[in-house]
Amino acid sequence: MAIRWGAYRAKGLYDELIRAAGKPRPAAARLCDYMKSLTDAEIEERKQAAEAAIRVMGVTFRVYSEEGGSIDRAWPFDIIPRIIAASEWRRIEAGLKQRVHALNLFINDLYHDQRIVNDGAFPREVLASSKNFRPQCVGVNPPRGVWAHICGSDLVRDRDGTVYVLEDNLRVPSGVSYMLENRLVQKRVFPELFEQYSIDPVDDYPSQLYDMLCSIAPRPGNKPEVVVLTPGIYNSAYFEHSYLAQQMGVELVEGRDLVVGDDDAVYMRTIGGLTRVDVIYRRIDDLFLDPEAFNPESQLGVRGLLRAWKSGNVALANAPGAGVADDKVVYAFVPKVIKYYLGEEAILPNVPTYLCMDEKEREFVVANLDKLVVKPANESGGYGMLIGPHATQKERDEFVRLIRRDPRNYIAQPLISLSTTPTLVDTRAEPRHIDLRPFILSGESVYVTTGGLTRVALRKGSTVVNSSQGGGSKDTWIVEDDSS
Repeated sequence: MAIRWGAYRAKGLYDELIRAAGKPRPAAARLCDYMKSLTDAEIEERKQAAEAAIRVMGVTFRVYSEEGGSIDRAWPFDIIPRIIAASEWRRIEAGLKQRVHALNLFINDLYHDQRIVNDGAFPREVLASSKNFRPQCVGVNPPRGVWAHICGSDLVRDRDGTVYVLEDNLRVPSGVSYMLENRLVQKRVFPELFEQYSIDPVDDYPSQLYDMLCSIAPRPGNKPEVVVLTPGIYNSAYFEHSYLAQQMGVELVEGRDLVVGDDDAVYMRTIGGLTRVDVIYRRIDDLFLDPEAFNPESQLGVRGLLRAWKSGNVALANAPGAGVADDKVVYAFVPKVIKYYLGEEAILPNVPTYLCMDEKEREFVVANLDKLVVKPANESGGYGMLIGPHATQKERDEFVRLIRRDPRNYIAQPLISLSTTPTLVDTRAEPRHIDLRPFILSGESVYVTTGGLTRVALRKGSTVVNSSQGGGSKDTWIVEDDSS
């Protein structure tokens, strides 16, 4: 037998499937028993089946080199799924809905009365120095008061089992297509397990996304014209853009395919002439969205698009300016934001966070860099950060210089001992660190994916889960607690 759970050890960390002494958690018992019954040859056969399915389905991601080149790689997928008990998931789901509701109220307030600032509950200097606050959006009233229609919040679990929100992605969050493809691959590899388990589905996401987009359409009608706006084939998330457009049955367009008319409405160029567009699911960053309103040199966006949006003639998801809350300094205030707008304590806690813009906290960070993770306020993908315990003294000294030069741009957090889950190395199961990105849709109602994209650090000991830096992924199962 290839997998012997009795020899599996997570070394003091919280493991998602296996408790101490090789005993599976209740919801994972059937899975662990089944994996233990497979021979080396059978495991290898399943791995090859998954790799073949990924190649046939064309599931890829793009990696860029320092020299400026890029390459498409097959999506790295581990066949042992991650399991979360439904009773725990219901609390996580409630916490995500609470969080995104408060964040949308916060964004809307910042572009209108700024009550939270005037009441002293949010620092004025943080807003004044925000790189993602868009003055062009002040006074705009998007449909239903929603700015962040699609949110991807990253969750991590510490060694004591506590689930934390690590960050909120409110601009153009990506990864949901891989969540969907992971499930399809898993069904091909282990169809028998889907007969044994009652696993909450994820394949309704494209229809949920489409319904949400339709719910914010400015014109009444049964079938709004929805499009996905992509920067083009060289974007690292192009696979996702084309996948979601295909799954929703809508057009995938680039900026050159759209034009804003004299009536401040948006039209799509087609072989039959211009067609009015109602909703744009945009996958282009704010500054490249409209050369008339933002970066005049942008070749990716649509001239006049912001004017059309402000006129109420087209809906944009996510709304321009939503990124004001997608800032790691703002992240530190989210529990206070929830309390201010909802009068509730946060269901899901933040990771303890130190703000380098605060003199006392900054000096603490500088004195304890060897114990902390330092992150820039607006980077993503794991770039620009310092993992203090794993850094050299030279790297730590460089970050002291960066922090002192621009303290507003940095936060610090203790190094979370990320939970692990069994991951195949050859035909053996070894613990690897993971996180989770569920996706939350906000429109006429709020919808949370049942589970999300579990990302796994495939390198032993690594906590970097991003695919561009050597990470992979797993299917995520939400199952009833009595499934064992």
